[in-house]
Parts: sequence; structure tokens; C-alpha cells
Amino acid sequence: MTHIVLCCNQGMSTSILVKKMREAAAKENLEDVQIDAYPISEIEEKAPDAAVILLGPQVRFELGRVQKLFPNTPAEAINPQDYGLARGGNVLKHALELAGK
Repeated sequence: MTHIVLCCNQGMSTSILVKKMREAAAKENLEDVQIDAYPISEIEEKAPDAAVILLGPQVRFELGRVQKLFPNTPAEAINPQDYGLARGGNVLKHALELAGK
């Protein structure tokens, strides 16, 4: 199972993107992908099993802290255009590349 974790301030604004990513994964018949969104304040509890951690543009300043918390997990800020336009397919593809899939 490839667990992709998205984080933003409250876990709400990423929910649309998560929905689009799940739709893209279903189209590609990727049944071994789990995609979840959480508030950045819960990252320590929610992301220990993550294959990839993606941060919403509004919390990209937390990237250094996330990388220190999870040094063996790829972590990046989501492309602001893909985030703003909810391009789930693009974000999913990038997440899978980061995970080495």
C-alpha cells in the first residue's frame, strides 16, 4: 500500500484535491494507493506510515520541520497551480514518482 499524505492548515482545503486524486487513481486502476488529508498540526500522529508527504502551498513553510520529522520519507510542497486548480492527476503522478512507483 502506498500511503500519500497531504497536509494543509486544517485538512479542509486539501479535501477537494484528495477527491480528485482518488478519482485519478481509480481511473488508473491503482487499488494499492491510499490518499488522506490532515491538518499540519496532526502530521506527527498521522504520517508515520506515509510513503510521501505533500504540503499545501499555504503551509510550505513547514517543509523543513516535516523533513526533519520524517527524514526517510519524500516530502514536498504541492505545485500551487496544480493545487489551486485541483489537478488531482498531476499531483498523484508526482506523488507516485516521489515514492518511486
